Amino acid sequence: MEEKKKIVYSAVQPTGRLTIGNYVGAIRNWVRLQQEYECFFAVADLHAITVRQEPAELRRRTLELVALYLACGVDPSLCTLYIQSHVPAHAELAWVLNTITYVGEASRMTQFKDKSARHADNINMGLMDYPVLMAADILLYGASAVPVGADQKQHVELARDLAVRFNNRYGETFVVPEPLIGRGDARIASLQDPSKKMSKSDENPSASVFLSDDRDTVLRKFRRAVTDSENCVRYAPEKPGISNLINIYCAFENKSVAQTEELFRGVGYGDFKAEVGEAVARVLTPIQTKQAELLADKPALSALLNESAERAYKTARRTLFKVYRKVGFYRGE
Repeated sequence: MEEKKKIVYSAVQPTGRLTIGNYVGAIRNWVRLQQEYECFFAVADLHAITVRQEPAELRRRTLELVALYLACGVDPSLCTLYIQSHVPAHAELAWVLNTITYVGEASRMTQFKDKSARHADNINMGLMDYPVLMAADILLYGASAVPVGADQKQHVELARDLAVRFNNRYGETFVVPEPLIGRGDARIASLQDPSKKMSKSDENPSASVFLSDDRDTVLRKFRRAVTDSENCVRYAPEKPGISNLINIYCAFENKSVAQTEELFRGVGYGDFKAEVGEAVARVLTPIQTKQAELLADKPALSALLNESAERAYKTARRTLFKVYRKVGFYRGE
């Protein structure tokens, strides 16, 4: 008898352009995970509106993100890729979970504090409620594992706490999820300040390489990357700029640090930067071509998303109705 696959849930907001750091740290991981787990992957548009969005742009970015994931190898025959707002059960379960979430828990969340500081003119309840909605996202699908970075681990802890609290109060209902730590992919840092993570919101246009950047833009950004004066391709703590470039080359060429150092022994920084840029461009160009092809046939994309939403809803509905029964909602005989 074939062992049932464990369930994984992950979601990403359709805000801003994704960087090669997002590709290495998240997108490529989704492609791997779908081979081993039953995966539910969402475009988190409900989360996105906790900060102000231009509606037409949000719709455009949502579809572009779906097409991007498909172009990168996320396969709807192996996973469920859907848009969060297409499954109303997310918001419905979030309301129930709100009733067992303490104000102190929500207000302590690091992301609430950070976003409140960045958007001081728009500190809304959605910002505070964001982690409760994320808990609903996870718990709806019975996910036992949630791939996270350090900045999201606190949210998985809240999902665990709420699952345990609900189970203790109403009886066994939710799977208690565990954070799924990445497989050791290197952290991709800013090209202009390697002490910081590469970010899609960096104000310096040369700091981040976006998945939408064309080949010339990619090469130009790598030419301008911060290094040091040694002019030796060597991985070392005191060489954060060149070590970051080595990490990027390793990630895109599937090489080890030792192989990369040997390959570029005696090669100057200018030539090495060019090679790193070419390695990245070789991966990005076919992805961009495939994404454009997918976006050119919006009816086909919409049909795929409708089918995926129905599949997601069937799973989510089972959990939601169980929750409604446990809390005492009357649903007919």
